[in-house]
Amino acid sequence: MNDHLLVSDAEHFRVDYEINPYMSTADQPDHVAAVTEHRAIVEAHLHAGRVVEHLPSVPGCPDMVFTANAALVSGRTAVLANLPAPRQPESPHHRAWLKESGFRVVEAPYAFSGQGDALPCGPLLLAAHGQRTDRRMHDLLAEELDYEVVSLRTVGPQWYDLDLALAVVDDPHTLAWCPQAFDAPSRAVLRGLGLELIEVSPAEAARFALNLVSDGRTVTMTDRAPQLAATLRARGLRVVELPTTQLAKGGGGIRCTALTLHPAPTAGT
Repeated sequence: MNDHLLVSDAEHFRVDYEINPYMSTADQPDHVAAVTEHRAIVEAHLHAGRVVEHLPSVPGCPDMVFTANAALVSGRTAVLANLPAPRQPESPHHRAWLKESGFRVVEAPYAFSGQGDALPCGPLLLAAHGQRTDRRMHDLLAEELDYEVVSLRTVGPQWYDLDLALAVVDDPHTLAWCPQAFDAPSRAVLRGLGLELIEVSPAEAARFALNLVSDGRTVTMTDRAPQLAATLRARGLRVVELPTTQLAKGGGGIRCTALTLHPAPTAGT
């Protein structure tokens, strides 16, 4: 679970456009601070024993630091994202890395926000639609990646990707979520999965509390969500809290910066 990650870097990170409510071209990240934040995240992954691969960012792709949106990977298959127009220049670099690394790459025919909107949880794929991802992608993901897809809908652009509203803490047993981020049918679906649910307040979720990476032993998360951090520690998890102030200016956090190279769901969880 999240033990093999692909990351990029913050060398070209800036806010050149506004495609989510957190972005403002008038509020630019500090370059040195952003690079330092990202490097600390990578170091935390390595210290937790995770394997980290690197795809260098390129000029003209200021959001390439948010690698989770590149694709969704399961086994040796990767479904490439179909990103918002300002981010589409990233996709050729994602495609090339995946192909050169031996993955079968499937093109997304509809809008798709990659792992940002699709979180594996054992044999399940928790997948969102209505903001950045077209609902029709869920059938394709089920067919190509052999998951049982659980379709969810978030309630507004503040939750533009699922990984701002929900996190897999212990695969496949425990989720952390913000109930207010989902419509009523989706809340009912999540409550009916038989998983343990940790509720997170809208205030902490808006500070990217749920945009975390957990391997079931160590949780790497923002330092802006003390209540969730305390809850996770009380459950015996090692929690590493890191600054994400600069990354947040692009609307992202720790989960956004890593694409998990997931094993296939049939390979065990």
